[in-house]
Amino acid sequence: MKLFSKILGALLATSLLSLPAEAVTREEATLEQSLLVLRELQAIPDTRIPDLLLSRAEGIVVLPANVKVGLWFGARFGSGVMLVRNPDRSWSNPVFVKTGGGSFGAQFGGQVSDIVLVLTTRDSVEGITDGKMTLGADASVAAGPVGRTAMASTSVAFDSEIYAYAKSQGLFIGIALEGGGIFIGKKANRQFYGSESSAAQILASKSPPPAPAPDLVAEVSKLTTTGASASVADDTAKKAAEATAPATEAKTYPLPDPEPGAEPGGS
Repeated sequence: MKLFSKILGALLATSLLSLPAEAVTREEATLEQSLLVLRELQAIPDTRIPDLLLSRAEGIVVLPANVKVGLWFGARFGSGVMLVRNPDRSWSNPVFVKTGGGSFGAQFGGQVSDIVLVLTTRDSVEGITDGKMTLGADASVAAGPVGRTAMASTSVAFDSEIYAYAKSQGLFIGIALEGGGIFIGKKANRQFYGSESSAAQILASKSPPPAPAPDLVAEVSKLTTTGASASVADDTAKKAAEATAPATEAKTYPLPDPEPGAEPGGS
């Protein structure tokens, strides 16, 4: 237990050191860290989320400094934010969420990761807002495709409900997360938005959220709008190329001479 406590303490200290120095509250720090995670993920072409996937996103969950520890019994926990699509395809104010899960087996060590989840269905969004959603049990989750090849591909089906990305050795990669639960952080939402603010009220609100939440909303809007524009532009360019492609020249083949050696036109 002492060793487990030391590992946990070291990981928590690492996550606290990564918080912005100017942050006033834990909630503000979470929002600022979530913004940094998204910008870092999309800054490198070889690790960014494909534009086509972003254009189809119904929700995005960002979990900065998610902690995973293990000493026979493993645990994953952290906090972050979730934004969901409005009916007009704009993005809601961020709702604070928490994550937690456990496992048992031969495991030892600890890790702090930044995690981004792209939710592609309304059911996966509602699973969280209704109380709690377990990855892999209540919604299918897959490792998110990354890189130039995935971004250029038009054959990716994107048939999973959730795609997961996590930072590994300084780079984001697609990762399969299962067993962890995601649920609404009621206390954090009350502290940031006010004592009467439920998740449903926050998501339905048309009023600008307190700072620095508008910066995060603007970043998500920019990323998903860019993704949708790129997807439309690719489709338009493909159709234009097909329409302007030169017609294939018809080939003709001479018929065989029925009377080899005879003068043409002879009787």
